[in-house]
Amino acid sequence: MSQQFDVLVIGAGPGGYVAAIRAAQLGLKTGCVDEFKNKVGEASLGGTCLNVGCIPSKALLESSENYERAEHKFAAHGITVSGLKFDVGQMLARKDGIVTKLTQGIAYLFKKNKVASLHGHGKILGRENDLWQVEVSDGEKKEVVQSRHVILATGSRPRNFAHAEIDNKLILDNTGALEIPEIPKRLGVIGAGVIGLEMGSVWKRLGSDVTLLEAAPVFLMAADEAVAREANRIFTRDLGLKIQIGITIQSVKASKKDVKVVWTDAEGKENTSVFDKLIVCVGRQPNIDGLLADGLELRMTERGFVDTNAFGQTSLPNIWAVGDVAPGPMLAHKASEEGSAVAERIAGQQPHLDFECIPWVIYTSPEIAWVGKTEQALKAEGIAYKKGQFPFSPNGRALGLGELGGFVKMLACAKTDRILGVHIIGPFASELIAEAVVAMEFKASSDDIARIIHAHPSLSEAIHEAALGCEKRGVHS
Repeated sequence: MSQQFDVLVIGAGPGGYVAAIRAAQLGLKTGCVDEFKNKVGEASLGGTCLNVGCIPSKALLESSENYERAEHKFAAHGITVSGLKFDVGQMLARKDGIVTKLTQGIAYLFKKNKVASLHGHGKILGRENDLWQVEVSDGEKKEVVQSRHVILATGSRPRNFAHAEIDNKLILDNTGALEIPEIPKRLGVIGAGVIGLEMGSVWKRLGSDVTLLEAAPVFLMAADEAVAREANRIFTRDLGLKIQIGITIQSVKASKKDVKVVWTDAEGKENTSVFDKLIVCVGRQPNIDGLLADGLELRMTERGFVDTNAFGQTSLPNIWAVGDVAPGPMLAHKASEEGSAVAERIAGQQPHLDFECIPWVIYTSPEIAWVGKTEQALKAEGIAYKKGQFPFSPNGRALGLGELGGFVKMLACAKTDRILGVHIIGPFASELIAEAVVAMEFKASSDDIARIIHAHPSLSEAIHEAALGCEKRGVHS
């Protein structure tokens, strides 16, 4: 007799494994199907994020930033470093160790919460007597399990690149970018979004000559315009990244040892660049291949996502979708909260998620983080607002850290003073943004933040000063 579940989750990334654990905590018999295998061919939970995305990339960023500090910044502290060397192999080994620890941690949590872990590809065959029949296939091994509810958490994969085939030797996707065995002299990056900026900055700090080629006419279109301008200035002037905006790729040709890219700039001039490695990061698309048997159909959005209602329900009864495969921001933390919310709703609870309060983070140096509306969005929507902005350069903690670039900007409603958005570029922006998220979730005003006592000296004082600035009563500006 086949295994039978109350909830079966397909995908063990941040959306899937959280959904499975939360469902099990609520007393539902839960299974989770996942087909990911690591580079040595072993099953590894955690999806793209933990295995070849968020976690390993942050490990590489930290390693490269430490090297840059030792090379360029320690002297100001009276620390002299001689004979400085960098071991790429050790950096990659450290990154792999972090990934292994976290992925094994999920396996432990599954065991602790009595979640059945099923390795293989999940395919929904049909429904019999209110139970969905799901085939789990791992090579020649196949089994069919049953579940009353199915949560799709299959994530996303890199968007296809029409001009060249990814081989992860010379032309790399996000997976290959994390496994470059030696520092390339010339590195090209197609796409100056989150992945492009993070990976480009890693190898630039380690000595690569890095060029980013971005098709969009504006740098970091999703970010606040003032933040994007400051980021462009710091990344090009201080870090030395070469960022080309508004370009069109004409051709990509790989030889045995390098890659030639022909591209047209924003003025229409044709250029040719030759790189030792080329990273392609032109976006991601929902991972839905082989998910449904012939004859089964899910309603999809125009952009290729599984269409869901506000509660995560799809067009098929008792089938739910969360994370990158569903509409909304393709963010790991959004997926996790959706996964938890869907599990709670299946159990009869009434959870609520506010997509307007989801933080966005780019882990460059300086970091970039924001929540809520940008200034250009408020203008476009005709919303009257006031703003306060404060730089990190006079902040005592930032001075001690030696991280003086960037600022905090707060946007508040001109009538009610309710905070509409907070935008940060600067040290530890990923941590600082949490205060703004909490404030917005509780419908706080800029005056609420202005009247909260912030520790001194701390980076959070910049948020305090930005809040004061909304009423033009900043103390240190």
